[in-house]
Amino acid sequence: MNSSRANLINSIILFFMGLWGYFDVSSVTALIPSIFGVLIFICYLVSLKNPKLNKLFAHISVTLTLLILFALIGTRLPKSLEGGGIGLFRLALMIISSGFAVIIFVKSFIDARRKS
Repeated sequence: MNSSRANLINSIILFFMGLWGYFDVSSVTALIPSIFGVLIFICYLVSLKNPKLNKLFAHISVTLTLLILFALIGTRLPKSLEGGGIGLFRLALMIISSGFAVIIFVKSFIDARRKS
């Protein structure tokens, strides 16, 4: 799997899990992952359209992904562990997809460094 595909999958998961959370709990803060998903998706589209900006938007994507990953783990995970239920499932899915995307990004950066 390449970083572009991992980025796309992560952005879709963040977007839809955030929407699902919003409709489930009716809290505007549940849309934060959706916002990050949209921003990451925009980075994905820009890097596809303009290969010269690929490196820049890859770094922006990984920064956004790390921000949401730390927010999900640090802020939301303790609350969801107490509550459990389907909210914990949504959170776990977002954490796993974001963590996987970060791993793929780091591997991609290391491979690019080795080639140069």
